[in-house]
Amino acid sequence: MTDWTAKPLVLGAGETCLEMFLEPTCPFSAAAFGKIEPLVARAGDRVAVRVWLHSQPWHLMSPIACRAIAGVSTLEEGRAAALRLMEAIYDRREDFSFEDHAGGPNRRRTPEEILSRMEEASGLPVREAFDRPGVEDIVKHHAKYARQNGIHGSPTVMVGGLVRDDIGSGDDVETWVEKILG
Repeated sequence: MTDWTAKPLVLGAGETCLEMFLEPTCPFSAAAFGKIEPLVARAGDRVAVRVWLHSQPWHLMSPIACRAIAGVSTLEEGRAAALRLMEAIYDRREDFSFEDHAGGPNRRRTPEEILSRMEEASGLPVREAFDRPGVEDIVKHHAKYARQNGIHGSPTVMVGGLVRDDIGSGDDVETWVEKILG
């Protein structure tokens, strides 16, 4: 039994549900993540954005990052802490990824060193949250939901339960608003 609850990564409270499947070390997911707050600000009370963690095997530190984010979502700050850690990872992506998906100095880093860097970048107790028993259940929930919806890559956007391949990380926020809300 756990003494914590994971907070859903939801911003906004509108009727239109936009779900984003993001990988925490992917540059394209970083671009999509950067659109969330401006999208919610622009769309007002018409949209709710839910972030799903979507680990991908070619991003070799992805499982560590996903578990860390899931873990901090259980802290008192919940959603805000998880989003802050995602932003910190995206802002310092070179500290959490491999060069050309296979090499570079991060090959020599241990998971403990990576978690320490996440703490330094975010100011959050990442290791404490990462170590919580049961955090893997949060990560499994995110993975199962993605599989159930046929999500294979990131970033992927769903609106109203349907995958929208026409909404990409390279689009500007105005284009997203137009495509989502019409």
